[in-house]
Amino acid sequence: MEKTIRLATPADINAIFDIRTSVQENHLSRDQLTEMGITPETIQQAILEAPCAWIAEVDGVPAGFSMADVEDGCVFAAFVLPEYEGHGLGRSLMDRAEAFLFQRHQTIWLETAEASRASGFYRSLGWQPVERLAQGDVRFEKSLNDN
Repeated sequence: MEKTIRLATPADINAIFDIRTSVQENHLSRDQLTEMGITPETIQQAILEAPCAWIAEVDGVPAGFSMADVEDGCVFAAFVLPEYEGHGLGRSLMDRAEAFLFQRHQTIWLETAEASRASGFYRSLGWQPVERLAQGDVRFEKSLNDN
């Protein structure tokens, strides 16, 4: 199994949406994403403005992605297709997003459901919970000097 991580391009937008809508936990449909303002057009604009998204491929097939918001210092998304979980893709995608954000920010953040598997995953990567949010979410932070 050949695994690679590369910068996303506008040609990856369909794969990004396919991956995002295929996850079991924190599932959102394309319609729900559109209601949140997450559309192919907004993703393309983000990708064209900054190298802010990465694709994990297994044997040349997109299997996961991560995205970061450089202005906010936030990991915006990190998702892996269920059939490719447990192969280190999520960790590699997070490494890329974190390194990118740490070029501009001393402390970076993300939010996820506290009761999710993702919460445990982020903790294992050194992220620290700093605030409980509405609907059972938690804000995590990671500082450059924590690494």
